Amino acid sequence: MTVEDAKIRIDQLSEQVNYYNQKYYMEDKSEISDLEFDQLLAELDQLEKQFPQFADPNSPTQRVGGTITKKFDTITHKYRMLSLGNTYSEEDLRDFDQRVRKGLEGQEVEYICELKFDGVAISLTYENGSLVLGATRGDGTQGDNITANARTIRTLPLKLNAAVPEQFEVRGEVFMSIRDFENLNASLAEKDRFANPRNTTSGTLKMQDSSVVAKRRLDCYLYSVLGEDLPFETHAEALEAIKAWGFNVSQTWQKCSTIDEVLAFVAKWEEERKQLPLETDGIVIKVNSYAQQQELGFTAKSPRWAISYKYKAEAACTQLESVSYQVGRTGSITPVANLKPVSLAGTVVKRASLHNANEIERLDLHEGDWVFVEKGGEIIPKITGVALDKRQGANEVLKFIDHCPECGTELIRLEGEANHYCPNTMGCPPQIKGKVEHFIQRKAMNIDSLGERTIDQLYQKGLVTNVADLYDLTLEQALELEGFKEKSAENLVSGIAQSKAMAFPQVLFAIGIRYVGQTVAEKLADHFENMDNLRAASEEDLIAVPEIGERIAKSVIEYFGEPKNIDIVERLQAAGLKMQIEATAFEGNDRLGGKSFCLSGKFSTKKSVLEDLIKANGGKVMSSFSKKLDYLVSNAEKETSKTKKAREMGISILSEDQLQEMLEN
Repeated sequence: MTVEDAKIRIDQLSEQVNYYNQKYYMEDKSEISDLEFDQLLAELDQLEKQFPQFADPNSPTQRVGGTITKKFDTITHKYRMLSLGNTYSEEDLRDFDQRVRKGLEGQEVEYICELKFDGVAISLTYENGSLVLGATRGDGTQGDNITANARTIRTLPLKLNAAVPEQFEVRGEVFMSIRDFENLNASLAEKDRFANPRNTTSGTLKMQDSSVVAKRRLDCYLYSVLGEDLPFETHAEALEAIKAWGFNVSQTWQKCSTIDEVLAFVAKWEEERKQLPLETDGIVIKVNSYAQQQELGFTAKSPRWAISYKYKAEAACTQLESVSYQVGRTGSITPVANLKPVSLAGTVVKRASLHNANEIERLDLHEGDWVFVEKGGEIIPKITGVALDKRQGANEVLKFIDHCPECGTELIRLEGEANHYCPNTMGCPPQIKGKVEHFIQRKAMNIDSLGERTIDQLYQKGLVTNVADLYDLTLEQALELEGFKEKSAENLVSGIAQSKAMAFPQVLFAIGIRYVGQTVAEKLADHFENMDNLRAASEEDLIAVPEIGERIAKSVIEYFGEPKNIDIVERLQAAGLKMQIEATAFEGNDRLGGKSFCLSGKFSTKKSVLEDLIKANGGKVMSSFSKKLDYLVSNAEKETSKTKKAREMGISILSEDQLQEMLEN
């Protein structure tokens, strides 16, 4: 076979296999036998091996996997993957409807109701009709690149034959059907079985060997599309379009013109959902009109134009066998109820959080009580009450412990605090290891070459007893760790060294001051600019920072009042970690005077650079339209949906050159 003939045959086979895949997995039709299909696939696989220059990452042969991913790279989402606010009652939904109508100033509004599938959110990017990136939600801003594993999902098109935009992103939910989950568990020893389909799906998507992922038979429903200047005016139009393009879209969605129709949809599916082949836990309600979505905009965490309704939690009754206590990185003690195993919402529940001593007192728990257990939103187990009719009279009242279960130190309970704490911050093993685990996480120092098991080894060997010790770790010491060879040891030491590039706000968050989360760390870093200023700050100085209250201020003062913490911070500084805000790449001023800008389309300068320039010059960058928007920046030569809407709303439209003139003048 000539090279030219091979190319033609590979293209023919790819088209045939994709066609039969589509018919079988999307339309439930078998036009050829399994043997004939396997023969076509085998021929294609053989030709791709014989002529590797024609191998395609989106070839149907990639469905069976085989790619080994040793590390899932972090990607930044082009469009943030926001979560939705939750509601649990008719009253909540009516309140949502009132907020929407108020925000739209009395406009007619139409909703789209969709089932909320209990799976794992995924983002898929297509360029020129081919899948180029599959990513997890992560924290909404950054996720993991799982493209190789996404390609194994049979209902997910790798190449699109329809006329589609040059580049776009679809989002959906990856899931494992109840039947496939049960079959998988039946093939495993009892001790190796999985708890529920959702957790199984989540773990499967992060497996290193994509051939194993392929055997797990994951599926996917798509429910949204994003891109520049897409030709849709409503969510319903987008759903119909992506289905026509070849994506698997659940046909359970429905248009609703009133909140009463929404409530009827919710009521209908409360029972009917239990007949579906996959797990669901609620309904998603979205404003149908994209123009109205843009007008309503977003809060910091979620869109104002959508909400999630969660069905009432399933409940069961089981016996409390014992209570154990966990020690967190800040020394917080959390009681955990150990329960007689009980089946609940597709999961065998053995444990439930009791939160703190107040919760134990509120429930009036006795040893050996029979308790009611719920899974809030069918995910998190919690004890909601006691079956008093089953209580044995001689059972003693449960009492909260008074000494740390790990190091034996007497516990303390600060005034106004619900939690008990172990004050042995520098000597309690779970606190030491917990601080290191917090330090290395993605939002902090992002040392992904270091995991929980390795941290435990480092602690047991006395190599790491605080976070500063990490930067003293040598290659020779890493090679002595169990399971480490030269390459993995080099990756560990290199990963630690690379973390020195993280910015000051991440460092401040990473050192683990109680109550100083990511947002608070950013506010403190911006206000005080460097670690020395923060260390010298009084309680009054700290409270003067917007949104910093007395509790956070006292915690910061307490942290820097401990000499051992000062030593750790100084060692981190000596190791080369960034202890001050870096100067911005642009000389900031207020020439834009707080004006707001929305950027749309393609630009000669990277969009992120333009956004930084706007912010550095006193402007605001908005991701969506509203009446408060001052300027739309677009180089579009023809009218687009966004420029049309801007003109209708009286919003000024600037070209990239005009924006640059504003910045220069």
